[in-house]
Amino acid sequence: MNYWLFKSEPDTWSWDQQVAKGEEGEEWGGVRNYQARNFMRAMKVGDLGFFYHSNIGKEVVGIVEVCRESEPDSTADDPRWDCVMIRAVEPVVRPVTLEDCKTEPALKDMVLVNNSRLSVQPVTETEWKTVRKMAGL
Repeated sequence: MNYWLFKSEPDTWSWDQQVAKGEEGEEWGGVRNYQARNFMRAMKVGDLGFFYHSNIGKEVVGIVEVCRESEPDSTADDPRWDCVMIRAVEPVVRPVTLEDCKTEPALKDMVLVNNSRLSVQPVTETEWKTVRKMAGL
C-alpha cells in the first residue's frame, strides 16, 4: 500500500463535501500538473491519503481512500490529464497544520514541507504514521 496527500482549497472542495459523497467518492479532477498526474497514475485501489485544506487552514483534516484507479479526467478536453476517485474514510481528531509539520523533525523531508504547492503528493510510511499520531489517530 502507498500513501498520498490530496490538497484542496476548502472554498472549492472541502472535507465536508468529500464526506457527503459517501462510499461512491468523488473524482479528483482538475489537476493540471504532470508530476501530480503521474502520482495519480501510480495509485492503486485501497491506497490511503491525507485530505489537506490548502490556503484556508493549511491543515490535514481527514483520511481518504483511492476507490478507482487513474482514468481520463472528465473535466479535461485534453486526453493527457487523468484522475482517480477517492472517498472519505475518517476525520482526524486534531487537524495537523503545515506549521506543525514544519516543526516535527520526522517530517523534515516530507514533500508538503518542501513543496507545499504540489496538489497531489506521495507520503512515506514513516510520515504517514507520524502525521496520524499528531492527528490523534
